[in-house]
Amino acid sequence: MKKIYHLSSCNTCQRIIKELELQGDVELQDIKQENIDEATLDMIKEKVGSYEGMFSKRAMKYRSMGLNEMNLTEADYKKYMLEEYTFLKRPFIILEDEVFVGNSKKVVEAAKKAYQGA
Repeated sequence: MKKIYHLSSCNTCQRIIKELELQGDVELQDIKQENIDEATLDMIKEKVGSYEGMFSKRAMKYRSMGLNEMNLTEADYKKYMLEEYTFLKRPFIILEDEVFVGNSKKVVEAAKKAYQGA
């Protein structure tokens, strides 16, 4: 499976998708239109190691909901990501059995190499 969970209104996601030079063999899913499902979230967690590693603490709602004041558990991170797309660290890139989460230079470069078969 080749799939990218992204936010179409996010300039960073758009830039990364453009950088990857996709060939049309990758499915794009706008998480604002259709949030990620629990089975996929669980599968990505198995690759990444934790729900916290997939959770965006930069989301505006993180502070406005007071989550930054709470001691969140893995179950909490999962619950919030399933309820609200804004808590997903974007983008989630799935390329067969590899998963790339976030938009750091290191992650984007690794995803580009994996996609281009380098």
